[in-house]
Amino acid sequence: MLIGFYPGSFDPVTNGHVDVISRAARMFDKLVLAVGVHHGKTPLLSAEIRVDLMEEVCIPLGRDVGCEISVITFDTLAVEAAIAAGATVMVRGLRDSSDFDYEVQMAQMNASIARDVETIFLAASSNTRMIASSLVKQIARMGGDISPFVPDLARRRIDAALLREFA
Repeated sequence: MLIGFYPGSFDPVTNGHVDVISRAARMFDKLVLAVGVHHGKTPLLSAEIRVDLMEEVCIPLGRDVGCEISVITFDTLAVEAAIAAGATVMVRGLRDSSDFDYEVQMAQMNASIARDVETIFLAASSNTRMIASSLVKQIARMGGDISPFVPDLARRRIDAALLREFA
């Protein structure tokens, strides 16, 4: 069984993430989506909400192409979490050359830690390459329309989180 591992904060899950996930799902028997929990950061959405969103939005994508998708959290090195999940391939999305420079460096570091985990890069589709979670959160916090950038379910959860944040 070929297992892929796609780590990220997914705060929030964006249409860019969904694009990468839907394409990666066609490559693997199983794809583990790993929501990073970093104790030094305060995310907009809790880990529980991010996991729920990923399950609701992404599991059907896998079902459509015969890939089992599961969602976990991790608070270790991503490559260590990949090994624990039984993955041999880590999936990373690239939007532009600055992503590439960072991700290649990270892939090389991961390879030095775990030689049995290969990293593959999926270039963002042209209609999603400008989407970044940090920009989506900034637009949302300033009252802008984020509906072109996130699944509708994520937009509703972000709206609810912002109501709590500013209440």
